[in-house]
Amino acid sequence: MGLSQIQIIRSLGDALAWLEKEVQWGVNPAELRHLTGRIGELYVAMKTRGQMALEVNQKGYDVVSVEGEQISVKTVTSTQYIRFNKNTLDVVHRVIVLRLNFDGDEISIEEIEDKSASDFWLQCRETQDSFIYSPYQQKVLIPLNDQKQIRRASYGPYEIIEYESGTIQIEKNGIPETVTKPALRELATSLGVNLLNNMGNARNTRQLGSEVISAIETLQKTPSF
Repeated sequence: MGLSQIQIIRSLGDALAWLEKEVQWGVNPAELRHLTGRIGELYVAMKTRGQMALEVNQKGYDVVSVEGEQISVKTVTSTQYIRFNKNTLDVVHRVIVLRLNFDGDEISIEEIEDKSASDFWLQCRETQDSFIYSPYQQKVLIPLNDQKQIRRASYGPYEIIEYESGTIQIEKNGIPETVTKPALRELATSLGVNLLNNMGNARNTRQLGSEVISAIETLQKTPSF
């Protein structure tokens, strides 16, 4: 029996939350291939309004789109290349390659490739029994000085800045903190901001930073008697 789109979206959220916990516990994402692979498959099933393949380790493809395309999904974290078995290429209509990016405790899904199988194989290196694909390098980030600030708040020696991209920066006595999370935890504790979200998971840097700024704004609006 197939999953509804709501079930797929919820399952994707649950899988990402579990990955977030594993990363917070210090587990190397490269050691969580089954979990990261499942996240990629759920993401593609959501994107294509499709279904997961009926069998575990289905030959050649992982997701069937709402249009009936058989899609091979590859999800990488730090790998330098991806190998595709030539013996299963005949059942693949489309290839989607995803990368899970980890910025501190932030996890994001990046679409690297989404092509028809015939176009995708053209950009791979061919060996006797495989096609080998090398993902391109991650994009260079725009420096914070060139990004738009949407909120900032001061509390004691700290200045907390939220950028349009969602990035949080903290300055202490005018000097940027190299690692943001410890200072955010200190501020959150002082301001009475919960370190956990509604699901009971630790808030990531962006969530916690946004909540800290909101708490400071509320505090500054409260009249003193």
